[in-house]
Amino acid sequence: MFNKKTVKDIDVKGKKVLVRVDFNVPLKEGVVKDDTRIQAALPTLNYLLDEGAALILCSHLGRPKGSPMPEYSMKPVAEYLGKVMGKTVKFAEDTVGPAAEAAAAALKPGEVLVLENTRFEAGETKNDAGMSKKLASFADVFVNDAFGSAHRAHASTVGVADYIPAVAGFLMEKEIRYLGQAIANPDRPFVAILGGAKISDKIGVIKNLLQIADQVLIGGGMANTFFKAQGYPVADSLVEDEALETARELLAGGGQKLRLPVDVVIANAFDNDAETKVTQMGPVPDGWRILDVGPETVENYSKVIMSAGTVVWNGPMGVFEMPNFAKGTFGVAKAVAESKSVSIVGGGDSVAAINQSGLSDKITHISTGGGASLEMLEGIVLPGLAALADK
Repeated sequence: MFNKKTVKDIDVKGKKVLVRVDFNVPLKEGVVKDDTRIQAALPTLNYLLDEGAALILCSHLGRPKGSPMPEYSMKPVAEYLGKVMGKTVKFAEDTVGPAAEAAAAALKPGEVLVLENTRFEAGETKNDAGMSKKLASFADVFVNDAFGSAHRAHASTVGVADYIPAVAGFLMEKEIRYLGQAIANPDRPFVAILGGAKISDKIGVIKNLLQIADQVLIGGGMANTFFKAQGYPVADSLVEDEALETARELLAGGGQKLRLPVDVVIANAFDNDAETKVTQMGPVPDGWRILDVGPETVENYSKVIMSAGTVVWNGPMGVFEMPNFAKGTFGVAKAVAESKSVSIVGGGDSVAAINQSGLSDKITHISTGGGASLEMLEGIVLPGLAALADK
């Protein structure tokens, strides 16, 4: 399943190692609010330090458009990493400029340096050869452990691999093993659960999963587009009118595999305190909108999940940020956690739901990359993975 070289296949003693991490973490007033991605990188970082390497870490944070934006500085992340690792973590005020060059040159084995946000450089998202070459010049070896960015062909994920030996970190290896196994050789029945707002984000995923999964369970806002495609008026519900034809094609091709909610929670406003009612799926009254799947759907989906060999879940079942429309998502989370299946959860909202429900320790694998995991489920080769050396 995984034929790429990893950190275990190289000698890093006394070497400088450039590690692409995914430290795109939520910050509030300069404070890290969720360190899941930082914790996920620690096994690779600690292993490299134990083996005698000097570490130069790079990551993007947020979406600055190729120029510095103070609110997206990596400095608070570097400070937080120092606390977590219990050691001094140095910080360079630029990514490939004189500060980074000097700090990288002075770095000794056992030391850690964090570079400024890669997306402060216009060359990052363009996979610019000049930026790639400069980054690569800081180190002897490149380790990509940023699965969350592996679907992007950027200078810090793909370009640097043209100039120095490139291998995978432990997190990258783990992600590819679990997701790759789910696609290539899953324990059956293989059940995929897809939610979230838009069909358009997941057309390729749905098409691919209808080929390889035994059941595809649909929830969230995307279900509304399927309902409308079936001819139901959905009133004020979120719908992608431009995806109706696609929804019809998927319904026609999905047969018994594609399952839609049989009941829904509707509300007379997009508001947690709105008037609500549970109704069997049918025409939605004017002035109302669908905001969650209903209890019968949760029960039906749970039965399917409980008998599964492999479960992959991406996307919430309703507007779970509002407590009154979170029951569907948390009901599905409970079933996934209680099933004996190999369970893989990806996508920010699904992971948040699992964490909020206190069930994360019962999930086989929680993916750190929403977009990357979706592209893998679609059967797309990730450029960040393709760039690494084969065993």
